[in-house]
Amino acid sequence: MELFHNLATGFGVAFTFTNLLYCLVGCILGTLIGVLPGIGPVATIAMLLPATYALPPVSALIMLAGIYYGAQYGGSTTAILVNLPGESSSVVTCIDGYQMARQGRAGPALAAAGLGSFFAGCVGTLILAAFAPPLTELAFKFGPAEYFSLMVLGLIGAVVLASGSLVKAVAMIVLGLLLGIVGTDVNSGVARYSFDIPELTDGIGFVVIAMGVFGYGEIIGNLSQPDDEREVFTHKVKGLWPTKEDFKRMTPAVLRGTALGSALGILPGGGALLAAFAAYALEKKIKMRPGEVPFGKGNIRGVASPESANNAGAQTSFIPLLTLGIPPNAVMALMVGAMTIHNIQPVLNLPLIGMWIKLLTVPYKFLFPAIVLFCAIGVYSTNNNTFDIWMVAAFGFIGYLFLKLRTEPAPLLLGFILGPMMEENLRRALLLSRGAWSVFVTRPLSAGLLVAAALLLGIVLLPAIKAKREEAFVEE
Repeated sequence: MELFHNLATGFGVAFTFTNLLYCLVGCILGTLIGVLPGIGPVATIAMLLPATYALPPVSALIMLAGIYYGAQYGGSTTAILVNLPGESSSVVTCIDGYQMARQGRAGPALAAAGLGSFFAGCVGTLILAAFAPPLTELAFKFGPAEYFSLMVLGLIGAVVLASGSLVKAVAMIVLGLLLGIVGTDVNSGVARYSFDIPELTDGIGFVVIAMGVFGYGEIIGNLSQPDDEREVFTHKVKGLWPTKEDFKRMTPAVLRGTALGSALGILPGGGALLAAFAAYALEKKIKMRPGEVPFGKGNIRGVASPESANNAGAQTSFIPLLTLGIPPNAVMALMVGAMTIHNIQPVLNLPLIGMWIKLLTVPYKFLFPAIVLFCAIGVYSTNNNTFDIWMVAAFGFIGYLFLKLRTEPAPLLLGFILGPMMEENLRRALLLSRGAWSVFVTRPLSAGLLVAAALLLGIVLLPAIKAKREEAFVEE
């Protein structure tokens, strides 16, 4: 009964005309800026934060929540429409969401992302309100050794994200790990792999790699084609709403993504991010129905499940934030008081799908320069550094090489994101254990995760599984 009383109190505060109006304004503003390629939720909130200074505390937090979720939805919009992940968790959405847009099914893809986010957000809020104390006990059991083992499992699981050969997938992960350690060593303070370039001492930003590899690489690839083959979208937009068959396929995917995201989001730091990748990997393990579009070619499950997992994980990420004082990211720390109104976000954005679809009617000769411009603005705004713009151009060329080699870059980004976290937890675990590597196998949770990673690796390398995988992901 206490749960319902607390929820009723929260909704009673939020559901006033004034607060809902501020949420609507924040959501529209957040979406309008967040939909621009290269901006993303963090930069959007940073730009619009001054707009809330003069408001009462509750209204300000509610407007910030609207800005955040609008910007987050905008990030998935750019991922689906123009293959640009607005944030790290949107990388997986690009894989099938962009292919759906190319086939004229951008509307169902955006609706699947919105509806999945809505359901997962509601479930995440209920879990947060009801189970925070017992789930905190689980989070307490995770130390540096467990985090390292979890990330090893995540990287091995990332192999199944890439179409094509296992060698290419492993190469992409290793390259991502190497790029992730560029910068200053957190323990010794010594710059490494910076080649005496001052701008590299802070490391390479995620936005720089994502915008270059996905955005500029895609543009260079399109411009390398003859004029008559240079259209971005080869089919007309067929509809703005998922079909009955789409709902049949996406409903169980949303449920699986919500459950997985709710569980992984509890882990302090990185849980919500891992949830999106893990949900996509899980969906690829589920047996496909007859006539279903392959993953990587526009499967709606590849959009609905990761988006659900991401939003459920974002909600349950507040459990370590509020109970352990560990904010999963900077944006979440700003959203402490606004979590109970998460379910407003998709409802406000679904009616706007028709407007975002209009982006697809823009001729490529106008769309490409606009994407290049907004990517440059977004990248520059993160650090106010022109060096980052040149870095994006360099990674754009690298992304073009990936296209020519038919290599999926998503595992590279996962390796890049998890690399520094893996290193930090590895060194921390060894420091606490006085250099004893046995700490990773003597702690039950860590050992269990490593065993699961070994089993997954063994299963993937089995001749029968390998043959089926190659059959499923035949390189064109």
